[in-house]
Amino acid sequence: MGIDATAFVHPLAVVDPGAVIGAGARIGPFCVVGAEVVLGARVELKSHVVVGGATEIGEDTVVFPFASLGQAPQDLKYRGEASRLVIGARNRIREYVTMNPGTEGGGLVTRIGNNCLFMASAHVAHDCQIGDRVILVNSVAVAGHCVIEEDVIVGGLSGVHQFVRIGRGAIIGALTMVTADVIPHGLVQGPRGALEGLNLVGLKRRGAGKPEIAELRELYAALGEGNFRDAARRLSDAGGAGPMAREVLDFILGPSDRSFLTPR
Repeated sequence: MGIDATAFVHPLAVVDPGAVIGAGARIGPFCVVGAEVVLGARVELKSHVVVGGATEIGEDTVVFPFASLGQAPQDLKYRGEASRLVIGARNRIREYVTMNPGTEGGGLVTRIGNNCLFMASAHVAHDCQIGDRVILVNSVAVAGHCVIEEDVIVGGLSGVHQFVRIGRGAIIGALTMVTADVIPHGLVQGPRGALEGLNLVGLKRRGAGKPEIAELRELYAALGEGNFRDAARRLSDAGGAGPMAREVLDFILGPSDRSFLTPR
C-alpha cells in the first residue's frame, strides 16, 4: 500500500498519504492525487493533473496536463454517494479531458476499457460504460449513462445524448449530435445524426472478409427505414444469421428505452 519504492513523485506534486501508487508510476509537477486514488504500475501523470474520488487507473496509462479525473458528477441528483471511476490499462488521456464517477441512479461506477484514446477536451460523464480501443476525438462530449462498445470512433466536436448506446465498430462523423442508439458497425454523420451506412473501412481494418461484409450489407438493407426492432425480430426468428449479423440483431433486440438512428 502507499507509494511503491520504484515510483517517482515530483516534489511539487501533492499526493494524499492514503493514495496507492504502483510500481514505476510517475507523477509530475503540480499534480494533485486524492486519498482514494489507485494508480497502477507505470501510470504517468504528466503535470497539472487532478485525480480525485475513488478513482482507479490501470497500468501504463498516460494522462496529459490539465486533465481532471474523478471529480463529482455534473448531475444535480448526485448527493455525495460513494461511487467510482475505473479506468483500464494502456489508455491515453490528453489535455483537459474530464471523466466523472458514477451515481446511485446509474450503478455507482463509470468504467473505461483498455487501449483507448481520449483527445483534448473530451468529456465522459457519470455512469458511462466505455469499451476497449475507443477513440474520442477533440471536444467530444458523452452524456451520462451512455454505453460505447469496443472499437468505436467518435469524431471531433460531436455530442452523445444521455442513455445512448453505440454498438461495436461504429463510427460517428465530426460535428454530429447522436440522439438515439447506433447499430454495431454503423456509420453516422450529420448535424442531427442519421445512419448513413456501414463502417466499411473499419470492418476491413479489423479483418472482416467479403462474405461477412456482404451479409451485413444485406442485413442493413433488410432493416429498411421503419421500425428496427420489428424488422430485427423477424430476421432473428428466420435464423441463419452469421456471427456479425447476429451481433447487430442482438444489439437491436437488447434492453434499451431509446429508438435507433435510421437512414435518412
